[in-house]
Amino acid sequence: MTTLTSPVAPPIQPSRWKLIRGYLRRNKSLLVGLLILVFLILFTVTGLFIVDPKHAFPLSVRSKQPPGLLDFAIENWPGKLPLGSDFFGRDMYAAMVRGLWQTALIGVLSGAAGTLIGVILGFTSAYFGGLFDTIVKGICQILTPIPVFMIQIIIASSLDKRDVTIFTMAGIVVMLAWMAPTLVIRSQVLSMKERQFVSVAKLSGVGNGGIIFGEIMPNLLPFIAAAFVSQVFNGVFSSFYLAIVGLGPLREPLLGNLIWGAQSQGAFFNGWWWWPI
Repeated sequence: MTTLTSPVAPPIQPSRWKLIRGYLRRNKSLLVGLLILVFLILFTVTGLFIVDPKHAFPLSVRSKQPPGLLDFAIENWPGKLPLGSDFFGRDMYAAMVRGLWQTALIGVLSGAAGTLIGVILGFTSAYFGGLFDTIVKGICQILTPIPVFMIQIIIASSLDKRDVTIFTMAGIVVMLAWMAPTLVIRSQVLSMKERQFVSVAKLSGVGNGGIIFGEIMPNLLPFIAAAFVSQVFNGVFSSFYLAIVGLGPLREPLLGNLIWGAQSQGAFFNGWWWWPI
């Protein structure tokens, strides 16, 4: 005697948007970070269409003017300063818009260069081994415990302030930014090169270049991307702190330079409350 069984409906898969919302709900810090990032992007993008980029530099507007956000919203004509101006005659809104892009550019440049150096050193030292691997590992182990920010201060303070640019800042940051990506990539390559698919590729006659770029590299792209993002954040914060202590490119309105200017000119004590805020 046969029994009839009713067909079982397949489980309903939640939508991708629902999965993303659930993930963000469980990770509050990620949600806050994304909201801050969206706000900064909107702040800078809208600022590009509102302010005059020339007003981000000294002596471009009348100095020490309080914020006129209400007047700016009503009239919106050149000369209105929504966030006021500083002691040097810079429109604070224009300076912040340009400063965000410049600070982010330093982070991207230093992050890309540091990650590239780390990938090259990590791959070559781990895959080929030998004396070169010993030297790279030894240098990273010696320099990693040293406070990076103190070394950056020493290097930046030894330069002529008139010659410091955003590219110089990126170079200062990247001098020691390659160690962390190197150690991460090196450890992954050491594990990856012992896998079975690498041995099969060698037996098939694939050369070292084909194994590195065709077999190992695609599997390490998530680690490389994570290292790049981490180095971008490190570059942004390092350039920000260097500028706060007066070691940044003084000709550029970096965010750290704005705070340094407020400190050096005694903004709070002189009643220019809008400048440091």
